[in-house]
Amino acid sequence: MSTREQAEAHRMTERDSRVQGIFNRINASYDRINTLMTLGRHAAWCREVARRAAVGPGQRLLDIATGTGVIALAARRREPRAEIVAVDFSEAMLDSARQKPGAETVTWEFADAHHLGYPDESFDAVTHGYLLRNVSDIPRVLAEQFRVLRPGGRVVVLETAPPRGLLRLALSAGMSVVLPLLGRVVAHDRDAYGYLKDSTLGFIPPVEVARLMAQAGFQDVGYETKYLGTNVILWGRRPEVG
Repeated sequence: MSTREQAEAHRMTERDSRVQGIFNRINASYDRINTLMTLGRHAAWCREVARRAAVGPGQRLLDIATGTGVIALAARRREPRAEIVAVDFSEAMLDSARQKPGAETVTWEFADAHHLGYPDESFDAVTHGYLLRNVSDIPRVLAEQFRVLRPGGRVVVLETAPPRGLLRLALSAGMSVVLPLLGRVVAHDRDAYGYLKDSTLGFIPPVEVARLMAQAGFQDVGYETKYLGTNVILWGRRPEVG
C-alpha cells in the first residue's frame, strides 16, 4: 500500500476535510501571512525548531504538516548530510514547497498525520509546525510520532497558544480583527483566515500540550513561549531502550 493509500485509509472527519480544503486554498499567501502576523519572527522560530531537532549527518528527520517547507528547508540548511522527509495532507502546500530553493534535496510526500505510512522506529527526529491545532485526534497524532521515532529520538513542535493573563483580551480582540482582515486583503479568503483565528484562540494551552506529549510516552518534555505567549516551541524525546 502506498503512502497516499495508507494516509487515506484513515477516515477523515468532516473537520479534517474542511481543514484540508482551507490549506489547499491559502498556500500562495501562507508565508506572507505568517510573516506579517509574527512581525517576521516565524522563520526564526522554524530555525530554532530545526536546531532543537539536532539531526546529524546520515540521520533521518520527518517534518509533518510541512506546509510550504520552512522547517524542513531550515533543517536541510543546518545539516546537508541528513535525510529530510517532509509530508503534508495539502497537495497545494506541497506544490508551493517544491518551488523553493533547495527543495530538490528534500523528499516531499503526501501524508495524513493521523496515520503515517512509515515503519516503526524509522526516524531520528520528528518536527512539525501548527499541526496539533488542526487535527481531529491529538493523542493519535502524537502516538504516530512516537511510533516512527527511534529510541532516543527527538520531537520538536511549533504551535500557537491562546493568549493568557492581562494581555488576553487585547490580543484576542486584535487577532479577531487583524487575521481575518489580512486574509481578505492578502489572501482574498476571509473565511479561511477566520478559521485560523478560531483555531488559534480555541486551542489548548502549552501546559496541556506538554501533558498530552508526556501521556503519549515522551520524556524530558519542555516548552518555551514566544511572542507574548501566543506561540510556543515544545520538545521531548522517546526514551532509550531499557
